[in-house]
Amino acid sequence: MRILIAEDQPELLELLVKRLKQEGYGADGCPDGEEAAYYLETTSYDLAILDIMMPKKDGLTLVRELRAKGNPLPVLLLTARDAVSDRVAGLDAGADDYLVKPFSFDELLARIRVLLRRNTPHKGDQLSIGDLTMELSTHKVTRAGQPIELSSREFAMLEYLLRHQEQVVSREQIGNHVWDYSFEGGSNIVDVYIRYLRRKIDEPFEKKLLHTVRGAGYQLKEEP
Repeated sequence: MRILIAEDQPELLELLVKRLKQEGYGADGCPDGEEAAYYLETTSYDLAILDIMMPKKDGLTLVRELRAKGNPLPVLLLTARDAVSDRVAGLDAGADDYLVKPFSFDELLARIRVLLRRNTPHKGDQLSIGDLTMELSTHKVTRAGQPIELSSREFAMLEYLLRHQEQVVSREQIGNHVWDYSFEGGSNIVDVYIRYLRRKIDEPFEKKLLHTVRGAGYQLKEEP
């Protein structure tokens, strides 16, 4: 899943982007509100994490602009102020959640998981299809009770496919939601990771779940 982080503290921004990538998210970072607005206008994200106090354009203004355009993107606001009025202002602007600095990275991850599943039919900590199960909080993946070791990128790709199971998703859709802004649509990196994933979740088992749809992309579904 792809996340935009807008934060004007360079050290915090670099740390958040790095840690989220380590967790398997596609993460882009922006140092100010104007750059964040450009990213949001030109790229499809699953979540935005916005600092309230930013140069050029603040987080509250960004949220209001998103909602005025009818964009339902989940937004988590970061704030250094814990006053009730500040929290109310953020929620009234259209934010879905807020987090007061300094914060625990584990808490941030938990809030991200909650927001990502809010607008999907999968509300719990588990995603599954057939005998394949993924636990989002622990990153544990099993099939038919057997543990499957995945890299962070493989996990992110499988999570995206599980959230869109039964749907045909294109290579571009996968790339745009699993990688960051450096993703090059003309490369074969998505196909490479699909092969990695297929070897782990399909090849050792009789029933196949990950299917290629010629000319369209891929589909995760359980065959009758």
